[in-house]
Amino acid sequence: MSSSNEGIAPNASRLLWAGFLAILAAGIGFGVRGGILANWAADFGFTGAQLGAIGGAGFTGFCFGIIIGGVVVDKIGYGKLVFAAFLFHVLSAFITFGASKGQAQELAYNFLYWGTFVFALANGTLEAVANPLVATLFPKNRTHYLNILHASWPAGLVIGGLIGWTLGENGVNWKIQLGLFLIPTALYGIAFFGQTFPKSEAAAKGLKVGEMLKEVGILGSAVAAYLLVLFFQDALKLPNAAAWGIGGVLLIAVAVLTQFSIGSFLLFILFITHALVGAVELGTDGWIQNITGNILSPAQGKILFVFTSLLMFALRFTAHFIEKNLKISPIGLLFICAILGVVGLQLVSGITTFVGAMMALAVYAVGKTFFWPTMLAVVGDRFPRTGAIAMSIMGGIGMMSAGLLGGPGLGYAKDRFTAEHLQQNSPALYQEYKAPKSSKFLFFDEVTGLDGTKLSDAQTAKPRTADQQTIVDGSIAGDRKTLKADSLIPAAMAAIYLLLFIYFKAIGGYKPVAIDGTAAPTKA
Repeated sequence: MSSSNEGIAPNASRLLWAGFLAILAAGIGFGVRGGILANWAADFGFTGAQLGAIGGAGFTGFCFGIIIGGVVVDKIGYGKLVFAAFLFHVLSAFITFGASKGQAQELAYNFLYWGTFVFALANGTLEAVANPLVATLFPKNRTHYLNILHASWPAGLVIGGLIGWTLGENGVNWKIQLGLFLIPTALYGIAFFGQTFPKSEAAAKGLKVGEMLKEVGILGSAVAAYLLVLFFQDALKLPNAAAWGIGGVLLIAVAVLTQFSIGSFLLFILFITHALVGAVELGTDGWIQNITGNILSPAQGKILFVFTSLLMFALRFTAHFIEKNLKISPIGLLFICAILGVVGLQLVSGITTFVGAMMALAVYAVGKTFFWPTMLAVVGDRFPRTGAIAMSIMGGIGMMSAGLLGGPGLGYAKDRFTAEHLQQNSPALYQEYKAPKSSKFLFFDEVTGLDGTKLSDAQTAKPRTADQQTIVDGSIAGDRKTLKADSLIPAAMAAIYLLLFIYFKAIGGYKPVAIDGTAAPTKA
């Protein structure tokens, strides 16, 4: 029998690193986009809410790729999905590059939004392959190897941040910066080419899609359906009745397919929690360069982004050490990370110096490091009968939440807190600098943020006038309040993880289970 450090297939190592390269390409594209938000604001006059919505498309598209891919991957094979993802990545570049300075704002917005959406569709399709593939290849040590797989995400953020730090600071066009993600795209295509793939345990047992979905059931599907309703309303601008109707039809389809299975309540809780993970981890990642760059300087914001991403990359190789030597279960690790996430965001909200920012962001980076891959490992450990499906739905929920709640929510918060600060302290200046259009988020009141072009002019002016300094100070005050509000999300996660920890203690401790419901073999 293989040890925990060996895969079940002879090409396990190559497939692991092919998946690593695939997620690396996604991370590079994401990292570069975070650094060029200021370029898009200056070129097209976008508000914080508009930028947040474009960034959000980088997550919603992912949801469709990973959920659809997760449902069909065991039927059509990994290779076909990899090829589809490769085509989507290339197509996304052509769509995004259609945006040019001088275009009507609405046209440029559509190019950037849908280019980002297709890029994310490719990323989601790839994760529908990579997550269940690695979980299947390394069944005795999923937490360790899924963390290694997802170490490629912060590695991509590092490279993307370095691209912005070097090329962006030297005035290289944002299209050239963004296009560099096509290099790892070509590399993962080569790495996957000609490989054979194993089947998941559920697929190998001959379970049908309906059987794999039973533990997801009506409860788990309701979480995904609700986020899809938000997508239909916000991105596709469908009437509320049509959006809810489509969501209802999807939920009924799952109910019929699973013979009206309610699903696992534990999996339902994990899905809700992962929605919070997506909002706080990826939603914040999409804004953190912009926020720290605004509080300190754009160059320092890029350096700090690279620093935190590099720290995440290194830490994701230590999950096995933490679990084995420190005797911390995956749920215990997630609880500790949530506490660090709260403390980190609170500290970052008060930064005034570069050194202080490094220390604060280090706490936040440690906190967010293990969220995503460890949550996937928990699903793989506890719900093997779901095959690739539950893991893919969870990933889709996290990304959809980041796109519909995290990214746009933080953009809305920036607009709202900045507007409130300026309305209280400099109402006349606010009227002069506010954007022509207001924005709305979920059930919160409409708010009118600052015009992106005017704010950029004030930020880059040397020297600044007193009025420009007031506007910049108002923007910074809004950023600080945004980070404080953001810290409430990991606080809620910590409460959930604590309850899960108590639950597993009550049933004899956290243990992986086999597909027949018995305890899985002990890890070596």
